[in-house]
Amino acid sequence: MSRAQYKKDSAKLAKPKKPSKPKQAPEPVHGPVLAQESEPSRISKFLRVLFYVFAVALSAAFLYFGNIIATGDGDFRSETEDATVYNARVIDIVDRTVDDFEVSQDFSLSEVMLILRAEITSGDRRGETVLVEHHISDMLEVSDYELAVGDRIIIGDMQHADHFVFMDYQRINYIAILGAIFFVLVVVLGKMKGFNSIIALGFTCLAVFMVLIPAILSGHNIYVVVLIICAYTIISTFLIVIGPNRKSLTAIIGSLGGVLLAALLMLLMDGIMHLTGLIESDSRSLLYLPVETPIDLRAILFAGVILGSAGAVMDVAMSISSALWEIRLADAKAHFKSLLKSGIEIGRDTLGTMLNTLVLAYIGSSLTLILLVTAYATSLTELLNTEMITAEFLRALIGSFGMLFAIPLTAVICAWWFSRSRGTGDTGGGASPESGIAAQDEVPPSQQIDQDFDPKHYVELSL
Repeated sequence: MSRAQYKKDSAKLAKPKKPSKPKQAPEPVHGPVLAQESEPSRISKFLRVLFYVFAVALSAAFLYFGNIIATGDGDFRSETEDATVYNARVIDIVDRTVDDFEVSQDFSLSEVMLILRAEITSGDRRGETVLVEHHISDMLEVSDYELAVGDRIIIGDMQHADHFVFMDYQRINYIAILGAIFFVLVVVLGKMKGFNSIIALGFTCLAVFMVLIPAILSGHNIYVVVLIICAYTIISTFLIVIGPNRKSLTAIIGSLGGVLLAALLMLLMDGIMHLTGLIESDSRSLLYLPVETPIDLRAILFAGVILGSAGAVMDVAMSISSALWEIRLADAKAHFKSLLKSGIEIGRDTLGTMLNTLVLAYIGSSLTLILLVTAYATSLTELLNTEMITAEFLRALIGSFGMLFAIPLTAVICAWWFSRSRGTGDTGGGASPESGIAAQDEVPPSQQIDQDFDPKHYVELSL
């Protein structure tokens, strides 16, 4: 061995070694840990999935049996043997003629007669090519569009004699396309909650068309049926979208209370204002429907007001419940008074925008009739006392009162329930209902670690 190599090896041996860092035992973690897929967490996920399936199945069962009860043995739909309706597509314009009619020296009318060749795209005659008549008159200021090749239309076979006439354009196809785009965007942005929102929306629409409408036409009590539909919509929507946790349960209670108080106020105002329900031209037509029990127009007005207010009340209740729960996550020691104050403040902010939403929605839906009544009113007093105008004000005000009732009710319930588990050992039932496993609040304060912004703790409480 050379002298240089000997010195190099001696220096290595003389150099003190750094003491190795002793392995530390894993720190004990008090409370739930979701980093590992523990057996309780797997059970909790299974229970949540099981409850979701149960909620969807129960909602579907309500629609099925509700439709049977609402429909009964009768068929209330008006059917006629005078025409059969088909979907068709215009493939050619065969003839176009124009006839002028002189009504007076200063006024004349013209009528356009179109003969079209169209291909039937639905029904038992799908694929057949038929001739279709279409009359366009300028008697109205806004005339029909002239059909063009490629237009998708609805035609009727009058008297079943192969005499087809144009009835209307096919419009639902474009609504379906727009709705599909909307659903895709909701799922992309909202992910699973977006998908659940679509499911809940579908159940709501089906409840209206499968239960509420048949029940009204079959002569059932409209006041009772519409309250049942509102309760079904509130419960099914929150349980499907949010799940069975404190946020959804408090929002359900607040929403039901707001809708119920709005219904009582609507009944009171109905008697005081002597409403008849004849608020638009189509209302009188309901009196002549071929049904055994005449339609109660005042009850129809009640149903429209309560259904319209239910959506706004749900929005406010969920906003307050969700926000207060986030506050509870950030501050595990939040007490009743601070949560209540925050809930009322959140409700005030939400109320400001929702009032505009309600008023603009109702005015927008009846803008044509409002313009007509305003144009023909002889005085402001007559205009403001017209039942159609007062009904629109009543819709907005009842919905607003429903939100006003729901704000303090939801805030009080949330503040009481959420503050019960702020480190006192009282979690309102032991285990956390959101997770199905032991809650952090059950750990003695001397052993608790600071988890105010711990992601694991946040995820566990959110679930």
